[in-house]
Amino acid sequence: MSIEVNNETGVAVDETEIVALSRHVLAEMRVHPQAELSVILVDEAAMEQLHVQWMDEPGPTDVLSFPMDELRPGSDEEESPAGLLGDVVLCPQVAAKQAETAGHTTQEELLLLTTHGILHLLGYDHAEPDEEKEMFALQRRLLLTFLATRGRR
Repeated sequence: MSIEVNNETGVAVDETEIVALSRHVLAEMRVHPQAELSVILVDEAAMEQLHVQWMDEPGPTDVLSFPMDELRPGSDEEESPAGLLGDVVLCPQVAAKQAETAGHTTQEELLLLTTHGILHLLGYDHAEPDEEKEMFALQRRLLLTFLATRGRR
C-alpha cells in the first residue's frame, strides 16, 4: 500500500502515526494492498481556498477528500481493485481548535479527520441521517481499534 504524507505547514505532526492509521483503515476496509493514498496537510489560507473552490463554502475547513478512481471497500471474499484512492487534505490549525473544544490532542483530531477523509474517498457520506449514523459508527470503530493497537486509552 502506498501512503504518502506531505506536510506543507510548519505544524509538527506525527506523520508516521497518520500512515499507520491509514494502513489500518484501508486494511480493515479490505482495500487492495496496491492502492495509493495521499494525505496533505495545508495551512488555513490554502484550505480556505480549496473549500471555496470545491465546496463553495467560506472559510477554512478541517478535512477535504478528493477521490480519484472511486474505489469502494472490499469484502471478506474479495478486496477492492488496485488503484488511486485519492487525496485527503487536512488543516492542522482547524484541527487544533476542534481538538481543544473536544478535549483531546491535535494529533488525535488529525487521526479522526484522516479516518473521516478516507471513508469519504471510499464512498461514505453523511448528508442523510442514516448515512451519517453508518459512517460515524464505522469511523468510531476504526479509530478506536487503531488506538487500542497503539496502546492508547
